[in-house]
Amino acid sequence: MLLAIPFPAIDPVLVQIGPFAIRWYALAYIAGIVVGWRLMRRLVVLGPVAATREQVDDFVTWAVLGVILGGRLGYVLFYQTDHYLSAPWEALYLWRGGMSFHGGAAGVILAIILFCRRQGLSILRFGDRLTAVVPIGLFFGRVANFINGELWGRVTDVPWAMVFPHAGPEPRHPSQLYQATMEGLILFVLLQFIVRIPPLRAREGFTAGAFLAGYGVARLVGEMFRQPDAQLGFLWGGATMGQLLSVPMVLVGVALMVRARPAPQRAAA
Repeated sequence: MLLAIPFPAIDPVLVQIGPFAIRWYALAYIAGIVVGWRLMRRLVVLGPVAATREQVDDFVTWAVLGVILGGRLGYVLFYQTDHYLSAPWEALYLWRGGMSFHGGAAGVILAIILFCRRQGLSILRFGDRLTAVVPIGLFFGRVANFINGELWGRVTDVPWAMVFPHAGPEPRHPSQLYQATMEGLILFVLLQFIVRIPPLRAREGFTAGAFLAGYGVARLVGEMFRQPDAQLGFLWGGATMGQLLSVPMVLVGVALMVRARPAPQRAAA
């Protein structure tokens, strides 16, 4: 066996009182939503104003539903189709895990469209401010994946390789931490830089496009170190499902950035 760093055996359950348990993964979702919500309240009022702080408060429920329903449906459709066709009722067993970022992203996009139309807001401008805070949740989520010892990396001989408790005796890339760094920290810093520059902030859809393209690139790179899902393995051209789903994100993101223009100013009456 190659030398490896011992996996830090952190209990996935933070606190348990009888049948009631608080898990790190649930806390990651809560922390991502709460911290992202508080930051977005500050970003939406930067000129040009995207929404009121109260409207951001109202959108939180829409976002949560989009993440949960979209994430679960995406996992069912993209990663476990055969299983859930034979037992469709198990799609409701959220406590067993199984969420797809790409499905959750689609759910939140739909929530943005419906909410903004109902509130009379610019979809792209609101989406710019929302996507600027999404990497916060991605960071916490990937760290929770690491604590759970799931979604581990491929076998490697790098000095920082780890032996994950449920992945066999081979040392593997701690790919969850790679993705936390790229999808979370680096992407967050990049988007905060963009959204705080007035000329870029005024270009509707530019920040959202940067998020889609940036996440897509980060996921494409991260999947090169992550072990493919056992039930899928490598797909067309040796790509993983995560990579195939990320390519359209990059293309759409680049298109949004290229087409982004400031909203036309209304003439004074």
